[in-house]
Amino acid sequence: MEPLRFAFGVHIHQPVGNFDHVIEQHVREAYRPFLERIAARGFTPFSLHISGPLLDWLEEHDSGFLELIGRLVSDHQVELLLSGYDEPILTALPRADRVEQIGWMRDAIGRRFGPAAQDGGLWLTERVWEPDLAADLVAAGVRYALVDDRHFLVTGFPREQLHAPFWTEGGGRRLALFPIDERLRYLVPFKPPAQVLGYLEELRAAGHRLAVLADDGEKFGGWPGTKAWVFDRGWLDEFLDAMGAAVGRGELKLVTCSGALAEVPSGGLAYLPSASYREMERWALPPAVATRLDHLERELGEERMAGPDGGLVRGTLWRNFLVRYPESNRMHKKMLALSALHRALAPGRGSRKVDLVAARRAIGRAQCNDAYWHGVFGGLYLPHLRAALWRNLAIAEQALRRGHKLEVELVDFDHDGLDEIWVHSGRCSVVIAPARGGAVEEYTVFETLTNYADVLTRRPEVYHALRPATDAGVSLTETPPYDAEDRALFVDRILPDDLMLDPYAAARYAPLVSWARTTMRCRIEAHAAVVEVVLEAPSGDVPLEKRIHVASDGTLAVAYRWDAGAVRRGGRFAPELSLSSALDLDLNPPAELWRFAIETVAKSERGLERTKQGESVTPRWPLEAGAARVALKLPAA
Repeated sequence: MEPLRFAFGVHIHQPVGNFDHVIEQHVREAYRPFLERIAARGFTPFSLHISGPLLDWLEEHDSGFLELIGRLVSDHQVELLLSGYDEPILTALPRADRVEQIGWMRDAIGRRFGPAAQDGGLWLTERVWEPDLAADLVAAGVRYALVDDRHFLVTGFPREQLHAPFWTEGGGRRLALFPIDERLRYLVPFKPPAQVLGYLEELRAAGHRLAVLADDGEKFGGWPGTKAWVFDRGWLDEFLDAMGAAVGRGELKLVTCSGALAEVPSGGLAYLPSASYREMERWALPPAVATRLDHLERELGEERMAGPDGGLVRGTLWRNFLVRYPESNRMHKKMLALSALHRALAPGRGSRKVDLVAARRAIGRAQCNDAYWHGVFGGLYLPHLRAALWRNLAIAEQALRRGHKLEVELVDFDHDGLDEIWVHSGRCSVVIAPARGGAVEEYTVFETLTNYADVLTRRPEVYHALRPATDAGVSLTETPPYDAEDRALFVDRILPDDLMLDPYAAARYAPLVSWARTTMRCRIEAHAAVVEVVLEAPSGDVPLEKRIHVASDGTLAVAYRWDAGAVRRGGRFAPELSLSSALDLDLNPPAELWRFAIETVAKSERGLERTKQGESVTPRWPLEAGAARVALKLPAA
């Protein structure tokens, strides 16, 4: 029999905004020892993808590691894979941005490793595929892409056919697709090497020509417990021994995907639906639906799920994270809006005073995928990753609006069918939601490059039901607090007089009145130095007038008037501000302030973690005051 071609690849990635010490630890404990070991043992050729943010970090902090990769590339031991440079989910980008991101990566590889390294294979970020990608990838110079075998299984392909390259097309443009073997993903490096070799022998005995494994390099020393298993306890050495012996016996042949295209017959034509890997499709479901999917899979049983029926049972597409998490959607839609604004200002079509290159690169960095989703490895729950995206959005918008006076747009900013009010200038960007009682959903100040409304709402997650559980220092013996209403700045309520801070912080209370879901009537009064958005509760509600002042210097203030007589029992007028970074408040008249840390319990690769998302600040005025004003005091320059 011919040897089984084994295409082995690793993807190493660090997101925009990650901490230096985290990246350094991964390079020291995972990336470097893994690459050095497999290169020294001759486990080559293999494929490697390095994300753009990691490339940037290595250029600044560890050029020696890049020189190691460069030697492997020049010796034809490594085939480098393209991607979007800033590791975006390509399907979430405008089509021009997709091609541009891949072009940035191609250019960076060419500069660092030579033009010969720009082979044209692509690591598809999070393996998120949608049918319209094919034409765009070919337009960007991509010859083949790696996807999960699950993409084929949900289409109806039998698993036993998925050991060959396939071809698809978009608009007549042809692209090769390699199915990544899910079973190999679970075997390597978590099972003994003998099991891995046994599976490869099964494939060869069945007459298959190709096995493809491409997966996260963090599995080899970066994930908790893997450093001891892979290196200290000898898994990697045993794996390399087993693979080397199989190659020596003529049973295996190591190839790159480019080599496989030349040596392995085509599996035929394939048109794939929107899909990602199995876990991602589950994570994108709402918690209650994900629980139902778990129950369904248990009812079907392991045998049926491992067979052809398993491909018919699936979660949902990646874009559903933008529905599950409005905070993610707001970042995404802000990115889309600025990308469109940037292209409208392209040379010859708009202002030439704008630094278009710097603005475009900031938009690109804001497209990094990690902070847009959550599963086990997604970073939506990590404030420093979200802050990094908002910081880059602020850099881009500041450049694009430099010298602009205050302007107002009435626009469906988040694409949900309800208009928002977008106030912006060369100093700030403010988004107000009349359908949420006039809550301020974004308050970005360009001087500080901060969105002060970037606070995550406390929501149910499917793993919260798995209590009692103790993990990573978090003991989950009861359900964590969940917010009844999405967090923002100036979410207005009347609270009972006898409500105490502790139940308020734990979301165990019922307001006497809440405007958080009230659609307000609004009008806009624009002046030279200030824009005032005037919002009024509809007739039939407790009367409330809310005036939001946005000044030309970027400061924000809100003035209220309410009808104290419309509430039958006593209470406190209490607008809540969820702040991502501390700001002092100027209150008139003075009021008692309630403060508490907004904390979430989320799952990561390390287990359950408690994370501070921001601070809730709530002034409380007696109803008889009838009027009040809150001004946000920006930090001194």
